[in-house]
Amino acid sequence: MSESPDTILSVRGLEAGYSEENVLHGVSIDVPTGAIVAIIGPNGCGKSTLLKTIYGLVGVRRGEVVFRDRDGQRRGLAGLPPHAITRLGLNMVPQLANVFPDMSVRENLEIGAFINHGKFEHQLERVLATFPALKIALGKRAATLSGGQRQMLGIARALISDPRLLILDEPSAGLAPAMVDEVFARVKAINVEGVSVLMVEQKARQCLALSDYGYVLDMGQNRMHGTGEQLLNDREVIEAYLGSRGRLDLAALKKTIER
Repeated sequence: MSESPDTILSVRGLEAGYSEENVLHGVSIDVPTGAIVAIIGPNGCGKSTLLKTIYGLVGVRRGEVVFRDRDGQRRGLAGLPPHAITRLGLNMVPQLANVFPDMSVRENLEIGAFINHGKFEHQLERVLATFPALKIALGKRAATLSGGQRQMLGIARALISDPRLLILDEPSAGLAPAMVDEVFARVKAINVEGVSVLMVEQKARQCLALSDYGYVLDMGQNRMHGTGEQLLNDREVIEAYLGSRGRLDLAALKKTIER
């Protein structure tokens, strides 16, 4: 994999982990500008660690993470704290603890706008157009929202910072099936508006159906990569990671997401 001028994020030979143990063993991925890229694989394969390392929550031990910032400049992210990475135009929504429960919906969104002084109202209008259900809940405490609404708020708060690239760690975790479809539809809408997306997701079929490109990780290493459609219909991927249910009706899967 060689980086092209249209690559917004390039990760090469990444090694990272916790204590003295590495979880990632030379992982490499690219995120093309304007694309949705999926990371799938079994539990414990390093998917979330990869996202956390890109966003500065876990230290880089070897390799590089290069991001094209708001000015189009290539910036190495290794060693930068998350708030500095956010200022460059990359934000992340963690799987858990992604809202402040004792604050109102509006206050959560205001915190998300800390790097865009004076632009909150403009960004708020834009974000509420993508998440209209939050508009009527602006004065409510985040703790009173449903699980799906909280996930929407977590994503909306990240979008308030006007990122070029949004990282999502299992956005459908713990949600009812109908809300899972809604979350994926909102992710697609965000991407259509021009935000690149890198997403880890256990619901691999829906995630790959939504994605332009995907990577399969296993035991902290690259296993396979290809377009979302290629991975959905690859026999090895189906049998090892998606369940042996035969080849997939990609059109039907996409229709479910886009409803």
